[in-house]
Amino acid sequence: MTLITYGNRIDLRPLAPQERLPRVFNAIRALGDGEGMELVNDQDLRSLYSPFLAEQSGRFSWEDLIHGPDVWRVRITRLAGHGEGGCCGFCGGA
Repeated sequence: MTLITYGNRIDLRPLAPQERLPRVFNAIRALGDGEGMELVNDQDLRSLYSPFLAEQSGRFSWEDLIHGPDVWRVRITRLAGHGEGGCCGFCGGA
């Protein structure tokens, strides 16, 4: 299966569950300061939230847009100050 993107929207539904997290993290790492993306899925995206928070805490915002029952959408935005050489002051420079 291939990752389907529509501008800043990534549709995870055609991907196998084990493929979703690596694809999402690769897309997140590619975002610049202030850039965001939407994720679309056929099940609750909170299963991605805990690993996302563990790796990216303080670097991004997570906003629930649609919460089921058939489609879930979230918007993830890279917070300013976490680009090349920048830091928000809260994460310890990670």
